[in-house]
Amino acid sequence: MNTPLSEHPEPRAASGASHPHESAAAQIAGAATYIDDIPEVRGTLYAAPVLSRVAHGRLLGVDAQTALALPGVRAVLLAADVPGSKVLAAFAGDEPVFAQDTVQHVGQVIGLVVADSVMLARRAARLVTPQIEPLPAILDVRAALKAQSFVLPPVTVRRGDAAQALARAAHTLQGTLEVGGQEHFYLEGQVAYALPQEQNQWLIHSSTQHPGEVQHWVAHALGIDNHAVTVQCRRMGGGFGGKETQAGHLAVWAALAAHKLQRPVKLRLDRDDDFLITGKRHPFSFEYRVGFDDSGRLCGLQLQMLAHCGFSADLSGPVADRAIFHADNAYFLQDVEITSYRCKLNTQSHTAFRGFGGPQGMIITEAILGDIARHLGLDPLTVRQRNLYSDEAQRNTTHYGMQVEGNILQPLISQLAQTARYQQRRAAIAKWNQSSAVIKRGIALTPVKFGISFTATLFNQAGALVHVYLDGSVMVNHGGTEMGQGLHTKVAQIVADELGVPISSVRVSASDTSKIPNASATAASAGTDLNGRAAQFAARHVRDNLAAFVCGLDGVGAGAVQFASGLVITPKATRNFKDVVAQAYANRIQLWSDGFYRTPKIHYDKTTLSGRPFFYFAYGAACTEVAIDTLTGESRVLGVDILHDVGRSINPAIDIGQIEGGFVQGMGWLTSEELVWSDTGVLTTHAPSTYKIPTAGDVPAHFKIDLWPEANTEDNVFGSKAVGEPPFMLAISVFEALRDAVARARADGQAVQLNAPATAERVLWALQLNRLGSEHVAARVV
Repeated sequence: MNTPLSEHPEPRAASGASHPHESAAAQIAGAATYIDDIPEVRGTLYAAPVLSRVAHGRLLGVDAQTALALPGVRAVLLAADVPGSKVLAAFAGDEPVFAQDTVQHVGQVIGLVVADSVMLARRAARLVTPQIEPLPAILDVRAALKAQSFVLPPVTVRRGDAAQALARAAHTLQGTLEVGGQEHFYLEGQVAYALPQEQNQWLIHSSTQHPGEVQHWVAHALGIDNHAVTVQCRRMGGGFGGKETQAGHLAVWAALAAHKLQRPVKLRLDRDDDFLITGKRHPFSFEYRVGFDDSGRLCGLQLQMLAHCGFSADLSGPVADRAIFHADNAYFLQDVEITSYRCKLNTQSHTAFRGFGGPQGMIITEAILGDIARHLGLDPLTVRQRNLYSDEAQRNTTHYGMQVEGNILQPLISQLAQTARYQQRRAAIAKWNQSSAVIKRGIALTPVKFGISFTATLFNQAGALVHVYLDGSVMVNHGGTEMGQGLHTKVAQIVADELGVPISSVRVSASDTSKIPNASATAASAGTDLNGRAAQFAARHVRDNLAAFVCGLDGVGAGAVQFASGLVITPKATRNFKDVVAQAYANRIQLWSDGFYRTPKIHYDKTTLSGRPFFYFAYGAACTEVAIDTLTGESRVLGVDILHDVGRSINPAIDIGQIEGGFVQGMGWLTSEELVWSDTGVLTTHAPSTYKIPTAGDVPAHFKIDLWPEANTEDNVFGSKAVGEPPFMLAISVFEALRDAVARARADGQAVQLNAPATAERVLWALQLNRLGSEHVAARVV
């Protein structure tokens, strides 16, 4: 059907508009399916883990007789029941599937109980008695350093001569900072459902950010080829990095139980067990010595990072590497020496978490700059601006040798300072504090510069499939996973624009290893960059096939064919997209294609930690005002203004939602979310009763977010930038505002020794330090 050109609707791109999340309506109605909602196959059994109650010990045996005597208990699995490798297929090869000769933390999984019901399996698991001979446990990171207890060798990165620079510096400070970990607290806990298929094949439903790795791990443990295992994930109820590697454990354990009994097996962890078994954000301990001039500009830095890794390497290597990469945050480090120790402790093996070491690297430098400002009697924002990367000669290259391009830090910070009325509020806070004896206020404006790409270059690749059906509808499958962040929605927008069809015509199906092989984890904030581009290329192949077909019909060049608003337009005719599809099919034109993308420009030498590990940087800044109660140490965030760089936004509503959520999650990390281990290695904060994530009541009434208006200067999909992780670090402004409030309350000019999270107890302690003597102050003038 031909349509007169005058009747063409104005083309309207799907990308750039705030379309609803593709699952929003189903989620609100309770109709969105998660792993535990999948109808269970007849004969399904349920597993529960048997946990170590000792932090370190020799495993002498396991008494399972009482558990096995319960009616409905089908089996107890131990290390001897693993038909393939008894070591998980993690890159370091240092973590057993089940504990074998030793246990290495409280909560380590020794085996599984399999039973007819969930509650029976959990009850029986507590009746299994491991026989453990206790051994000395290392629970303190400095004890680990002294004992040279590491999961991986130490790493040092240097530029210039930090020692000489410190010797020449007009001023020096030295100090320490302790930064706690963080529980992922995904709404949907860890879960896997393993179903035996014909001919020793397996279908695994896994709540995972990395289906390809789950496939590999399961095959490795069962002793079969990868092609015999299919892993599917339609969506997760949150991940935040906690389901990047550690979802693989659940899938392996469920598959082993299903293999032993030749029955489907589901394993869903109880929330308390989830806390005890799975790793967290890595806690870090820092020691530093810094030199600076009268203006506050850095001239030398020696920094020691102690990463609390837990009992195995997991992802501690790349996490600790990224902490090194982001120790500069937004600032030029002239002469610097950073040493990173990856310390082995008898605790859970810590893992990926939003920011992946970047937040830990950034916060120490922000704390240092805040203390420098207070030492010199300067505005902390002024000191920060004087240290920013700039186009000034030799001040635009990172300490790992990457040039900082597309740098918008100066104008972005200046604009936020103006729109947030930073100087006026700072003056008003000083006036408030003079008249308020108990409640003191503070303010801080801190920037973020976050590198986007996997630091392991090989993971920066993606694949996708695009199928166009005879009715003109489109199905997309790609290697990324949906965990609520809106990846599938953005991919659908990108494909809709490439084919010129409404977004309602495009559907994205479940992540599936039988469709896209060897996919990288949905992590490093690169989900849309990688999978969106791969899907765009796949759609482009189909579009090119259709364009070539229409060219033949109308006798025009390929460049004359337009796809927009559900129409295919040439200078000679206008057709409905679905009519072109039907005609193309009748003429045996391929209506599906694959797409592949690999990130350009990046290179990285992992032995020297130098090169260009990132395709580009995402920038942002936040201005936060807080109040503290000097009698109790309690604090409240009063107002937040954010200006964040997402490039040309594919979906502004989703991007703003990510900024809001990332900031609040970061605020929790730095204020209320405290992980406490006892002196016997028990994680005592293992439930919502003792571990406090932010609630709606913690979100300030004034919470203003604006998007920086410029597109990505690199050739990224739609000119966009990643948005998953960078906003998390904006919450460092909360921590610095609290330190500012403490300093104003004390008014003694000393450095503020406040560790994170800044709980009421820690704020109160920081307020009282000046009354206890300068020998207690860890950050001091040399």
